[in-house]
Amino acid sequence: MTKLEENPCLPATGPGGQWHALADRVLEGQALSCDEGLAVLAADDRELLDLLAAAYRVRHRWFGNRVEVNFLVNAKCGGCGEDCGYCSQSRVSSAEITPHGLVGPEEIFAGARTAAQRLAGTYCIVLSGREPLRRELEMLLEVVPRLKAAFAMRLCVSPGLLGARDAERLKAAGVDRINHNLNTSRRFYPRICTTHGYQDRLDTLRAVRLAGMEICSGGIIGMGEEDRDVVDLALELGGLAAEAVPINFLQPIPGTPLAGTWRLNPRYCLKVLCLFRLAVPRCELRIAAGREMHLRELQPLGLYAANSIFVGDYLTTPGQPPEADYRMIEALGFEVAADG
Repeated sequence: MTKLEENPCLPATGPGGQWHALADRVLEGQALSCDEGLAVLAADDRELLDLLAAAYRVRHRWFGNRVEVNFLVNAKCGGCGEDCGYCSQSRVSSAEITPHGLVGPEEIFAGARTAAQRLAGTYCIVLSGREPLRRELEMLLEVVPRLKAAFAMRLCVSPGLLGARDAERLKAAGVDRINHNLNTSRRFYPRICTTHGYQDRLDTLRAVRLAGMEICSGGIIGMGEEDRDVVDLALELGGLAAEAVPINFLQPIPGTPLAGTWRLNPRYCLKVLCLFRLAVPRCELRIAAGREMHLRELQPLGLYAANSIFVGDYLTTPGQPPEADYRMIEALGFEVAADG
């Protein structure tokens, strides 16, 4: 493991003191280095609580003990022509899902009402496919202003690849944030998708930023990547200053090319969350799909690094009951953020 410089201002003499020294440097505005990121992922399990405590100091600086709640609607499911190996909706998947075209405004409004009832600060509208069709984009442009007028929530849209003009139109309609995950490193990306490239995803995020919207972009951990790929992704998102970073842990869905892939344990997942907190310190760090499967009984510890979760189901896989999430937040002494 890379030796980290100890901060002489800290009284820590044990091995965990290096993580607090690292947190100090992050809090002072220094960017995480690649070697430091690799050291986080390689930390001995005996240092995990010290690492979480250091990450919590960074989380607490900007978010206190607040937890942002997000709710998503799968507004268009399946039928995607891309070949992303992790996805049950892709053309290379034989997973048992129920595909459907774009839902109508009334269903999107129903999802927003559910989001409000669940105290969500952000409502996420997700469309499958490489990029939005014209009629899909026009429907979004029509429904978003009505949602903004009816609900006091942040609106996040996940439409696929976007160019500058479409990003500007979504911004003008009232979309606050666009989700478009980088998913992994540039090096590893061709191993999980060949129908579009890593640069296509970066170009979408740059169009989002130029249009004046917030960036929501994260990754999927456990697809066969190396630690260096996870660190490269974290540093890339830090360089983009992404406002929201959802971390998914691979759900090896039967019928997808990655079915049967299981490379994670709860302790490594917690180290990943600490890495992203230190690499993108001011982001809304969200524990997304796979948290129930991979963090298991250690889910509450994840919120010492992350400050956001989804409540309810994911795109094609179920989450745990929302009531269990609220009990978890309360048991930690944390609170659901009052607004988006």
